Amino acid sequence: MVKAVVGANWGDEGKGKITDMLARQADIIVRFQGGANAGHTIVNDYGKFALHTLPSGVFYGHTTSIIGNGVALNIPLLFQEIKSITDRNVPKPRILVSDRAQLVMPYHILFDQYEEERLGGKSFGSTKSGIAPFYSDKYAKIGFQVSELFDDELLEEKAERVCEQKNVILEHLYHKPLIDPGELLKTLREYREMVEPYVCDVSLYLDQAIRENKTILLEGQLGTLKDTDHGIYPMVTSSSTLAAYGAIGAGIPPYEIRQIITVCKAYSSAVGAGAFVSEIFGEEADELRRRGGDGGEFGATTGRPRRMGWFDCVASRYGCRLQGTTDVAFTVLDVLGYLDEIPVCTGYEINGEVTTDFPVTHRLEKAKPVLTVLPGWKREIRGIRKYGELPENCRRYVEFIEEQIGFPITMVSNGPGREDIIYRESTLKR
Repeated sequence: MVKAVVGANWGDEGKGKITDMLARQADIIVRFQGGANAGHTIVNDYGKFALHTLPSGVFYGHTTSIIGNGVALNIPLLFQEIKSITDRNVPKPRILVSDRAQLVMPYHILFDQYEEERLGGKSFGSTKSGIAPFYSDKYAKIGFQVSELFDDELLEEKAERVCEQKNVILEHLYHKPLIDPGELLKTLREYREMVEPYVCDVSLYLDQAIRENKTILLEGQLGTLKDTDHGIYPMVTSSSTLAAYGAIGAGIPPYEIRQIITVCKAYSSAVGAGAFVSEIFGEEADELRRRGGDGGEFGATTGRPRRMGWFDCVASRYGCRLQGTTDVAFTVLDVLGYLDEIPVCTGYEINGEVTTDFPVTHRLEKAKPVLTVLPGWKREIRGIRKYGELPENCRRYVEFIEEQIGFPITMVSNGPGREDIIYRESTLKR
């Protein structure tokens, strides 16, 4: 059976914890898109980890972790990340890398930095990880695919051709040092040596695993609102963050994805620029940021303070709908226990009219939140394992959110650890 774990919002919803938890009963975990520009925070028996490229199931000895063809693969960072976990006594994971994955090159990272520098105040708030230049090259058909590393003649010709094109831009647009084709070729050959033991025809491997009734988890990066097509364009990532893309980014038929677990936070957070209707500021935001997550709401990759806001029913309903949600995992509910009252965004006011439908970006930027205030529960809920044992106002909060978004909340996370989870039977009918 194939399951997808994806985000409903801006990313940072807690997908890593949910994937790590579900991986206990999984055989294979596949990262299917994105690169090392965002991270998944995991807390388990080995400690606290921030993963950027490795799938969140690498901490189990029985699993195989796969870098799918849809991933922006930075080979040195992948191997640094493997070392970072094995140095902390995690057994070396079994890893396979798709022969159709494409490589993030050092010049992609430089071009990302140069373009943000050139744009100045009009920049996109990039993590400067090379992701946009990488995907630009992929679709311009001048990217390097893992399989190409093993064809010397092709590599030499392509290195010359790519440098010729890139150097025009470096010289005349950015006024930066040029790329030497010989150095680029040397780098590509180093990458070949590093990745060679792990390269696999992943689509074929997964086809066989499906025939053998293995359990496969597809792990997405970021969330619906950062999707290139359906997100808050242009303040989006450069790949599709939707479960539907999991089929493409892993190389499996779309009908094999039987369960789509969409992760929603009990409040909102976002890293980077872009419309964020329920955003809060000042001390109110600072306190939620300090209390949030496990050690505060800061980007797992960038360390940047996350922007904070109340739960957004409009954005989350849209996010769940686009993902094709079968189950909602509702995370960090324990964080809200300090509040007397908890505002929830249930609508957007745009030009004097209220809507509950998520609009396109130029209208979204004019939206003001319509808030409904719910009573808090004012107590610690970590350690509770049964839904019925949660405080009444806490259950009311969960059920109000579920009714508003229209998708069943079947998992409630009330802490950062694997065991901090409550399974719930939803009465919601879809």
